[in-house]
Amino acid sequence: MTRNSMSNRPARLRPGVRKAVLVLHLLGVGAWLGIDVVVGIMAAVGSGSGDAADRGLALQVIGTYLAGPMLAAGLIVLATGLVLGWGSKWGLVRFWWVAVKLVVNIVLVALILFVLMPGMEQVRITGEILAASGELTGDVSNLRFPPAVSLTALTIAVVLSVYKPWGRTRFGESAYLTGSLRQRGRSRTGSGASTSSSGSR
Repeated sequence: MTRNSMSNRPARLRPGVRKAVLVLHLLGVGAWLGIDVVVGIMAAVGSGSGDAADRGLALQVIGTYLAGPMLAAGLIVLATGLVLGWGSKWGLVRFWWVAVKLVVNIVLVALILFVLMPGMEQVRITGEILAASGELTGDVSNLRFPPAVSLTALTIAVVLSVYKPWGRTRFGESAYLTGSLRQRGRSRTGSGASTSSSGSR
């Protein structure tokens, strides 16, 4: 059985399962980034100074279609990230880069759920009125901030995944030292048993 070199514990995920979860995780990240780009473009059009019908349609697209898929992508990334952390040597809070990524993911999902989604109905209504009458009845300039924040945070998460900075957390260091001491104890016990066995011959 393959053993975890960091914690001296058996890996929880089989290689095939881990790769499948990793593929789903990467697809979720890609979808999330793509939706953010679309929201950013629609927000720029909707809050711009172009044709009222185009601006209204852009706002309707944001208010009707984009928040749900964004939340779904965020939850997929969060769920698969938890599985990958739990089932690999990296853990969930053993290394700083994993812990920071987890916090970023949770914060972004919470912002989508509790800040972005409650305002989508009003954005849709504003878009309908703008398209029909040419009159903008609400301030939509703040729609540019959610995709900008999300894209920045996801970019940071991707960079952390590649470079893996900062080393172990205090919890991870403690777990590593405990695992090393246990491994040394097992090695000494095995060595003693082997010597005793050789002497009895």
